[in-house]
Amino acid sequence: MAPDTGYLDRSGHVAHRRLTVADYHRMGEAGILTRDDRVELIEGELIAMAPIGSDHAGASVALTFLLNQALRGRGFVSVQNPVRLGDHSEPQPDVVVLKPRADYYRGATPQPEDVLLAIEIANSSLGFDRAVKLPLYASFGIPEYWIVDIQARAVEVCRGPLGDRYAEVSRIADGRVSMQALPDVGISVSELFG
Repeated sequence: MAPDTGYLDRSGHVAHRRLTVADYHRMGEAGILTRDDRVELIEGELIAMAPIGSDHAGASVALTFLLNQALRGRGFVSVQNPVRLGDHSEPQPDVVVLKPRADYYRGATPQPEDVLLAIEIANSSLGFDRAVKLPLYASFGIPEYWIVDIQARAVEVCRGPLGDRYAEVSRIADGRVSMQALPDVGISVSELFG
């Protein structure tokens, strides 16, 4: 008779079950997850999202305002809404610029091909946004990713997804940051941070 291994897999490691996006949505439909549960699905795991403080909220409002002014209808600014990345991830970036669509994405959650720019605002989450979100966005071909570093008052601009990294990474602390897909669309770093 084989010994009881409990939660171990065949190699003796703890067995994990990765959630799918469908599992995640069923958990919401069943009331297991509610609007009060600030979580996102990353690589099959539920990840708690940090509370939003006033610095983070202010940066989000500023980004939304500045991007909407600059875009003039050439893209949709989506704030803290999901983007589906394959079967096991549905992050909720702080701000995303989406390609315009007649149904305003009512018919389906945006996917990588819909995203022009993903932005995370980092106050306490900088390490996570670099170590987890950056490779995730790159591996799904998100063409451009910005990390708004509140503490440093700078924007990290990542372009050219290459595997699980970006070929070009720069840090902008003054001047303007422009989108690669729409080069005339940019924001002033000083306006962003006030």
